[in-house]
Amino acid sequence: MPDTQPPLAPGRFPVTAKWSYLNNAGMGPIATPTMEAVTQRSRELADDGELAWGVHSEAVEQARVRGAQLMGVPSRDVAFVKNTTEGVAFVANGLAWRPGDRVVVVNRDFPSTLYPWTALQAKGVQVDLVEPVGVEERVSIDSLAEVIRTGPAPKVVAVSWIQFRRGWRIDLPALAELCRDVGALLCADVIQGLGVLPVELDRWGIDFAMADGHKWLLGPQGSGLFYVRADRRDLLTPLEPGWNSMRHREEWDNLTFDYDDSARRFEGGMPNIAGISGLGTSIGMLLEAGPEAIWAHVRNLLDHACEGLERLGAELISDRSAGHRSPILSFRIPGQDPNRLYETLKTRSIVCGSRGNALRISPHGYNSVEEIDNLLDALRDVTPQEAIPAAS
Repeated sequence: MPDTQPPLAPGRFPVTAKWSYLNNAGMGPIATPTMEAVTQRSRELADDGELAWGVHSEAVEQARVRGAQLMGVPSRDVAFVKNTTEGVAFVANGLAWRPGDRVVVVNRDFPSTLYPWTALQAKGVQVDLVEPVGVEERVSIDSLAEVIRTGPAPKVVAVSWIQFRRGWRIDLPALAELCRDVGALLCADVIQGLGVLPVELDRWGIDFAMADGHKWLLGPQGSGLFYVRADRRDLLTPLEPGWNSMRHREEWDNLTFDYDDSARRFEGGMPNIAGISGLGTSIGMLLEAGPEAIWAHVRNLLDHACEGLERLGAELISDRSAGHRSPILSFRIPGQDPNRLYETLKTRSIVCGSRGNALRISPHGYNSVEEIDNLLDALRDVTPQEAIPAAS
């Protein structure tokens, strides 16, 4: 693979001076401009207290516009949440439920994508599971449709766009069409794709979506995005109504209960100014580089990794077909325990992940071919020679 210039400048990411960091599906590092934005907001608060509010509220709204642009949705349909779990819970607990309502979810999905729905069983809600298939843990539209069409139409279908263990990417536009056909709402956790894959949630017909900033968005912890389609907004009861939820949010003596007519109604009280400002800065870098360019770069890195891993005799687990591949690559090395190998790689200044009894790498737009080669060299050193296929 020819050396290609990363679309996100590696020099902006201090992590690259210390690590070959290939674990963005676990936690993405922040860039220097993001760190500076967080520090700047804190400094303004320290220097000026309440007088900084004007600048801070402008930073929040700028981040909202950028987040909406990245998601491919109107900015008035985006609210800030502290994490993906909160966004999922806002949907699961904000809808009106009756005993006998159905929810369809994917088994072995990320815990926070499951728990808010399984908790509804206490209200008499039926939660039906779609079983992933094969070592790749495929979740096809056919398998989703089979469960969705078994019994009464579900009230909600809730999925992760990209499954965290193996990286299977669900065809969200096709699933949205299926949900519309049966009258179900679609709630998508997009944390493992937003920031590295091009997204058009509004055009795809997604009803609700959420993503924490600390993975592929390369933002601070505790700041995330929550999308509510405009014609679904009134279906959700805000769980934390406060001054910031109201149309007249800064009229302190006006106690009229009048929700804002945008997704801002879900924000409640004082936002995480520093975190949201940092998130907006990170998203700005992603937009400047371009999601298409980032995804093309990541695909090339993973193709290069796959070629090298195959030469080492590795078992490639993740599906690599065009419609379902993702920035996550899961694999096993013969004779090696993934957890132990994860620790060994850290001694070589390489950070990956260990999930589902396999190693998992997840490069981003700032990663380089050299970092993939560092990984391959380290794996070659620890792989038994008899396990490496002979050159043909």
